[in-house]
Amino acid sequence: MGRADERRARTRGSRGPGEKGGIRGLFTWKRMLGTFFGACLLVMAAFAALYVYVDVPAANADAEKQSNVYEYSDGTLLARSGTVNREIVDLAQVPKDVQHTFVAAENKSFYQDKGVDLKGTTRALLSTLSGKGKQGGSTITQQYVKNYYLTQDPTVSRKLKELVISLKVDQRMTKDDILAGYINTAYYGRGASGIQAAAQAYYGVDAEKLNVSQGAYLASVLQAPSQYDWSSATDTGKRLVKDRWAYTLDNMVEQGWLDASARAGLKFPVPQEPKAAPGLEGQTGYLVEAANDELEKQGVTEEQLSAGGWTITLNVDKKKQKQLEKSVDAELESKLDREGSKVDATVQAGATSVDPKTGAVVALYGGTSATEHYISNATRRDYQPASTFKPLVLASALENGSVTQDGNTIGLNTVYDGTSKRPVVGSDTPFAPENEDDQDYGRISVQRALNSSVNSVFAQMVVDVGPKNVKQTALSLGLPDENFPERPAITLGTMNASTWDMAGAYATLDNHGKKVTPFIVKKAEHRDREVEAVDGVGEQVISRTSADTVTSGLTGVVDSGSGSAANTTAYEAAGKTGTSENNKAAWFAGYTPELTTVVALYGESPAKGGAQVSLTGTANSGRANGGGFPARIWADYTLGALGGGSDARFDLGHVEAGEVAPPPTPSATPSESETASPTPSSASPTPSRSSEPPASESPSPTPSRSISPTPSTSSSSTEDPEEDDQQPGERPGGSDDFTWGQ
Repeated sequence: MGRADERRARTRGSRGPGEKGGIRGLFTWKRMLGTFFGACLLVMAAFAALYVYVDVPAANADAEKQSNVYEYSDGTLLARSGTVNREIVDLAQVPKDVQHTFVAAENKSFYQDKGVDLKGTTRALLSTLSGKGKQGGSTITQQYVKNYYLTQDPTVSRKLKELVISLKVDQRMTKDDILAGYINTAYYGRGASGIQAAAQAYYGVDAEKLNVSQGAYLASVLQAPSQYDWSSATDTGKRLVKDRWAYTLDNMVEQGWLDASARAGLKFPVPQEPKAAPGLEGQTGYLVEAANDELEKQGVTEEQLSAGGWTITLNVDKKKQKQLEKSVDAELESKLDREGSKVDATVQAGATSVDPKTGAVVALYGGTSATEHYISNATRRDYQPASTFKPLVLASALENGSVTQDGNTIGLNTVYDGTSKRPVVGSDTPFAPENEDDQDYGRISVQRALNSSVNSVFAQMVVDVGPKNVKQTALSLGLPDENFPERPAITLGTMNASTWDMAGAYATLDNHGKKVTPFIVKKAEHRDREVEAVDGVGEQVISRTSADTVTSGLTGVVDSGSGSAANTTAYEAAGKTGTSENNKAAWFAGYTPELTTVVALYGESPAKGGAQVSLTGTANSGRANGGGFPARIWADYTLGALGGGSDARFDLGHVEAGEVAPPPTPSATPSESETASPTPSSASPTPSRSSEPPASESPSPTPSRSISPTPSTSSSSTEDPEEDDQQPGERPGGSDDFTWGQ
């Protein structure tokens, strides 16, 4: 070896035979293979640790949120409530071919895979690490896991968790459950989460009514909801979604889920134009509130309702509801100047309409708008029903076989003294109510007293029946035991009641004395339970004779009395007006053989914290009584609700005429009250309701008790002053300076 060779040998160092020197020696195939297997072992160990560490979590905050769906009686949409427009449906409610469209569009191997797509997941991870954003390629299981358990954040940690959880979910759940979860949690655009909301948003049908072509569009739109929504898509977006729709259907043919000839005949299903989901404005909020209140009384908690997922069908008839709103607008709102008149600004209207044969609430008016006036005027109980209570006094007299102070059985022909401010006889509580406009009627039948709403007659009748008995009858008819005194003043409706309450009472009269309980929920369904509707018709609470006699009497009120504004030849009707203390409320409660409706106006001052105020001067019409705006609203609504009229007639059985005392021998000097010229409605009741001769044919007899009436010495007034700690309409010593309307 030369010296040069020796130097090269010393530089290289000592090596064995066949050894390689330099960096090439570091990348031998053995070392590379060992490194690869070592890395694989590390990854497997890391994944095994991750698999053990990561468990299937609870659902995320938004995954189980649902809306409640409220429907009219015919199943059309009334409203959706809740922050998420979702209604979870079982997979069985989705047609099989529609189910397959989602698998064909997203994950053809769904039924065979183990829940993950390693290639797609790896591609997504690399895309995330390189900053290119999210990429597709996930299985249906992975997308379900992302929607239901995780978030949409495009992070490596979230993607790794998604992978592990998907494997575990695939082991624990059936493919059908995973598919159901996916289509119920996915976002489809148009504010719709889940297939049921999407079906309604794009095609106006429930998920169970979707066809395969529509299903293919919904499966396609999932890839890019904002870009693929046909109503807002660009030409490019429309082309892309049509291509994906075709791709989905072609995959179905490939998988054997769709016949090729059927595929060839399918046309692209252009979705309907988007519609804003009905909110809670207008009358909708009042209807929803009434339905929720009823469900809570049946055991559905507020928490259960707020969790969503309910489909609640109301008894409300869409046409009748719209007619009621139209009638209030036409007969009241169009005549008010809410901006320029302080009185008009305080007027609130409320109404409840009931089917007397079932108790179903078919229409309801709660106020100007549920988003503006939060208290429902249909169900509020802070106003008095006034003289709409008088028919219940008569019903109690008939039901109890009551007699006058003279011992005459009370019926429609029974004669009372109608002198204004006449002190009641036989009561421990002094009471002398004033008739409207301080009118004296003298000798008058119960029928005519109903027609003209004569306060003095019905005040005496309460005493004759007994306030306790009257109250009991009223409660049995459905009035609430709320601020309900047992005093003669109850004849003037001094308790509290709502239009809903009064509609139930009058519907019971309409239903021949069988108890009618208004109810608004037709059915309420949830995936986990179903709530049965209220039984709207109960037992016989007063006899048919009593109920039919009152009905007969109330037809006279409409035919020729204070309710004449509701009179028409288009239908037969019975009803009663009412105007409360200080003109703070005005009512009309009436019914036909097919429909019972109660309408009320309330004076409520927003400037005074909702204090009750007078309605006098409403729409510059002077005193607002029940025979005015309420009766006109009632008549317009009833005519429209009955389709322009009805031939139905009241099927009245035996009607109690009552007993009439023989007239006394005329005295040489009749008392002032006996010679007073009454000016009630001139029309007499029909023979079926009364056989009392006209007042001009007989002298005025004494009142029902043979004593001279003692008119009150108090002065009359057109406004009713209020005094604390006393019942409205009552004054010490029997004096009363209240003016009570019809």
